[in-house]
Amino acid sequence: MYTPRRRAKHVKKQGPFKFFRIIIILLVVVSAGLGFGYIFAAYQSLPPVSNNMRPAASSQVFDIHGRLITTLHSDQNRIPIDINKVPQNLQNAFIAAEDNRFYDHIGIDPRGIFRAIWANVTHHGIAQGGSTITQQLAKNAFLSQEQTLKRKIQEAMLALEIERKYSKKEILEMYMNQIYFGQGAYGIQTAAKTYFGKDVNELSLAQCAMLAGLPNSPNYYSPFNKLEIAKERQSVVIDQMVKYGYISQADGEKAKKADLELAKKKQSVLNPETSYFIDYVSQKVAEKYGDDALYKEGLKIYTTMDSEKQHAAVKALTALPDNYKDANGLTQPQCAIVSIDPHTGYILAMVGGRGQDSFNRASMAERQPGSSFKPFVYVTALQRDMTPDTIMVDKKVTYGNWSPQNSEKTFSGSMTLSHALALSVNTIAVQLAEKVGPERIIENAEKMGITTLVTKGSTNDVNYAMALGGLTKGVTPLEMASAYGTFANKGVHVKPTAIIKILDRNGNVLEDDSTNKKENKTQAISEKVAYEITAMLEGVIDHGTGTAAAIGRPAAGKTGTTDDNKDAWFIGYTPDIVTAVWIGDDTGNHTLGDVYGGTIPAQIWHDYMAVATEDEKTRDFDVPTGMSKIQPQEDSKEEKPEKKTDGIKKAADADKQKAKNDAQKAQQPALNNKNNKQ
Repeated sequence: MYTPRRRAKHVKKQGPFKFFRIIIILLVVVSAGLGFGYIFAAYQSLPPVSNNMRPAASSQVFDIHGRLITTLHSDQNRIPIDINKVPQNLQNAFIAAEDNRFYDHIGIDPRGIFRAIWANVTHHGIAQGGSTITQQLAKNAFLSQEQTLKRKIQEAMLALEIERKYSKKEILEMYMNQIYFGQGAYGIQTAAKTYFGKDVNELSLAQCAMLAGLPNSPNYYSPFNKLEIAKERQSVVIDQMVKYGYISQADGEKAKKADLELAKKKQSVLNPETSYFIDYVSQKVAEKYGDDALYKEGLKIYTTMDSEKQHAAVKALTALPDNYKDANGLTQPQCAIVSIDPHTGYILAMVGGRGQDSFNRASMAERQPGSSFKPFVYVTALQRDMTPDTIMVDKKVTYGNWSPQNSEKTFSGSMTLSHALALSVNTIAVQLAEKVGPERIIENAEKMGITTLVTKGSTNDVNYAMALGGLTKGVTPLEMASAYGTFANKGVHVKPTAIIKILDRNGNVLEDDSTNKKENKTQAISEKVAYEITAMLEGVIDHGTGTAAAIGRPAAGKTGTTDDNKDAWFIGYTPDIVTAVWIGDDTGNHTLGDVYGGTIPAQIWHDYMAVATEDEKTRDFDVPTGMSKIQPQEDSKEEKPEKKTDGIKKAADADKQKAKNDAQKAQQPALNNKNNKQ
C-alpha cells in the first residue's frame, strides 16, 4: 500500500509540469516559425547586390504653414580613388572609429548585434545600432534610412551577401568612396581636397584622423564650422587608433598637437533669410537619418518656421552697427535672434549671424549672459518664501577679495526685489545667491533647459559670480529663449524643436511631433513662481533697464551686458512668443563700446516683436487661481534710470572706447571681471 501511494503522488506532481513544458515548447516553436517567416519575407524583398544605388531624390523643406522653403540636394561632388592609393593611417583611422573588428567579422558583428539588441529592448525600439562598415555600405547603397526591424534584417542579409562577393579591401574602398564628409564632398579624395587642398595620399596622421571623424556628423564636426569641436572628435579617433594598436601613444599625442593646415574654405553666398534655420534643421535630420537620407531620399520635412516672422527677424537685425571686419572677413559685431512658441517649443524664427558664414550663433555660440541670467536667481528666491515685495538693501558687500559693483558704482539702500530686478542691481542679486545657494540656482536653470553650466571640477559655476552671469562656458541664445519660455508657459518647460513632421519619398511618416508629446514637457517651477517672476520682468520694460523694448502690449524681459562690454542681450516674451537677441564680438578682442542690453538688443527685440505679434490677440499674462494681479510698480523714492537709446548711434564708435574700457578692466580684481552691467 505504501509504494503505490508514493507512485500516485509522484504522477500527480508531474502532470502540471509536463503540461506547462509542452505549452512553452509550443510557444517557442510558434515564435521561431513567425521569426523565420518574418526573416524570409524580408529576404524576398531584398534588392540584388549587383544593382546600383536607387536614383537620388531631393528633399523638400516646408514652413509651419506648409509652404515650400527650399529643396535640399547634393551635387555629388565625388572623385573615386583606388584603395591602394589610400594611406594606411586613413584606412586604420576609419576602422578604429567605425568598426574595429572589420577584418574579423563576416559582415555582421555578433558582439555589436547583441549589444544593440539589449539597448533596443531596454529602450523599446531601435535605439542603438550594431552596424559594421559593411552594413553601413549596404544601407547607404540599397536601403532607406527608416529605423525598422525589417530594414535592420535586410541590412544584415545584404552585408553577408556583399562579404561573399567582395574582398575586405574592396568593401572598404567602396565605403570610403561613397560616404559624405560635409561641404558637398563625397568620398575621401574629394574630402581631402576640400578640407586640406591635398590628394588623399598626401594626408598626415592628424588629417587622416580628422577625416575619419567627420562621417559621424559632417556638419557638426566640420573644422570649418567649429574647430574646437572638430579637434575633440579628432582626439577620440586618435585615442581609438592607439587603443587598437594602429599607432603608438607618442604618435597619437603628436598628431593631436599638429597643425591641421586647413585649406581656405570656399566662400558661398548665403541667404540670411533662411540659411541658418535650414542648416539647423538639416543637421538635426542628418544626425538621425544620415546625410544620404537628407540629400538623396526625397524626404518631406515640415518645420516650425514661420516665414513672416523669419523675415521680420532678418529685417530687425539691420539695426546692427558695422564696427570693423575681422581677419576672416566677417563684419563685427555678430548677432543672433531666436524666437519660440513657449507652449509648443516650436522655433518660429532663427538667425545665427549676418549671413557671411555658416556658424549658427543662435544654437552653437556659448556666450556670457550678463544680467540676463539674474531671473534664475530671483526665481530661486521666490521659491524660498520671498516675494516681489521682499525688502533687500543695496549696499557694499564683500566675498573674499571680491566686492561686486553696480553699473553706476553707487548704492541705493533699501528696495523691493521687484525694483532691484527692474534696475538690475548687482549687489542684491549676489546677496540672494548667498541666501538661497548657488546650487539651487543652477538646478533651476538646468530644469528650464540650460545645459552648458559646469558643476564639477576646479573651475565651475557653483559660486556667487554666477548670479551676475559670470559663467565658465556661457549660454546659447536658443537655450536662453527656451528657458525664459518657462516663465511665459506657467512654469512648464518645453524642449525647443524645429521639426514637426518628416515623410519619406513614399509618404510614410518617419516622425511626427504635431501632437506636442508630453515627454518634451516638464513642470520646472510652479505656476505661482512663474507668474511672480513675469510680473517682476514686466517692470524691466515698464520702468527699468529695458524700456526701449516696449511694444504697447503686455511683455516681460531682461537686459544683459557683460562687464567687458563684449556681449549684450535682451530676452523677453509676451504670453505667446519668447525671443532672445544677442550681439557680440566673435573674436573676443573688441568691446561693443557704449552698447548695453537696453540699447541695440532691446531695439532689435522691439522691432521684431512689433511685427511678430501683429496677428496675436493682445492679452495679459494669466493670473493663477487664488492670486491677485500684480502690477509693475516703481519705488517712488528711486530715480528712474535714464534710457540709453543714445547708445545706438554711438555704437559705431565702439573701437574708440576700447583703450578706456580695457584700462578700467585692468584695475579691477580678477573676480570683479565677472561683474555685470544692466
